[in-house]
Amino acid sequence: MTEKRLLPHIRFSGFSDNWEKEKIVSIIEIYSGLTYKPEDIQKFGTLVLRSSNVKDGKIINCNNVYVSPSVVNSKNVQKNDIVLVVRNGSKNLIGKHALINADMKNTVIGAFMSGLRSKNGLFVNALLDTVTFKREVFKSMGATINQITNKDLRSMAFLIPKTCEQQKIGSLFAKLDRLLDLQQQKLDQLELLKKALLQKLFPKQGTEIPELRFKGFEDEWKTNALQEISKIVGGGTPDTNKADYWNGDINWYSPTEIGKKPFAYSSNKKISKIGLKKSSAKLLPANKTVLFTSRAGIGDMAILKTPAATNQGFQSLELKDNVCPYFVYSYGFEIKRKAKKLASGSTFLEISNKDMKRITLEFPNVKEQQKIGNLFAKVDRLIELENKKFSNLKQVKKSLLQNMFVE
Repeated sequence: MTEKRLLPHIRFSGFSDNWEKEKIVSIIEIYSGLTYKPEDIQKFGTLVLRSSNVKDGKIINCNNVYVSPSVVNSKNVQKNDIVLVVRNGSKNLIGKHALINADMKNTVIGAFMSGLRSKNGLFVNALLDTVTFKREVFKSMGATINQITNKDLRSMAFLIPKTCEQQKIGSLFAKLDRLLDLQQQKLDQLELLKKALLQKLFPKQGTEIPELRFKGFEDEWKTNALQEISKIVGGGTPDTNKADYWNGDINWYSPTEIGKKPFAYSSNKKISKIGLKKSSAKLLPANKTVLFTSRAGIGDMAILKTPAATNQGFQSLELKDNVCPYFVYSYGFEIKRKAKKLASGSTFLEISNKDMKRITLEFPNVKEQQKIGNLFAKVDRLIELENKKFSNLKQVKKSLLQNMFVE
């Protein structure tokens, strides 16, 4: 191995020594999990951490299992231990891990987990996030059983710096993980806020007005069928064997292209005017059309921002001028609920144009629609911005893992 490959691309000031290739057991102690019987499980007692308790590098409460302390013959976890999934029905979960970042009394790991204890647990936790570790897991995994053994772990070797540099690297990634955790909490809080607003600003089932309203609005909401507030338009697919049908500049959507963001701006496929004419698809106007997926995963929605057409997986709502698109988009949870009740099909669920027209909703006047729509537009924008920050932080971590470890 050349000297260049013994060093990471980015280092803290003051460190110049080569990293040494060592087996991971030179810096960790490995301990096994508890094997228990169904009759050992009880409502309270010693918590047994399993793969369901490990998510996004953190310990979570999920399907918690407790056993009688009298059957526990394995080590209690300690702060800065790492719990590692070593056996699971899903191959993708092998190598999933989490740092124990607080004291957890009466807590052990399950038999399909391994515990890693180290004086520099923060460094080890970061090492387990690297591509190099994932590659070692894949190499060690059994052909028929999705597992790595403690013997496999003991044989893994990595390029490792001296203790002081380990501590610096571990501390940096611990702080970055804390930032990611705080950003996730902020996103979760915004999602909870949006959920609460949806419950309060739209009528509950069986009621005609919402619990919470903007000041100055007191009129009753009126019941309207979707066909009364919009033209419901199905989609179509031009002949895929005709090249001249697919060489135009008209966006053509399939259901997989929408659902994650409020607006649909562009499409992966473009059709020509002649292709549009030769299909059952219709050109839908921008800023007044809400796309609604009508097959399989019924209910994904997006507001169309440029004129476009769709395939047959949509029943799109071309709204009348006195209807606010963002209000309808935000009301999508109720449209989706009613659409699923009316849907039918043997191979996959689908709601027809006819049944879409039967769906009724409570509508206020257009000014109140706009107030509600504008509020949810701002909330969705906040969520989008915070999601972008979260994605950027994850990219920073990914880049630092690539550059502060030797691959």
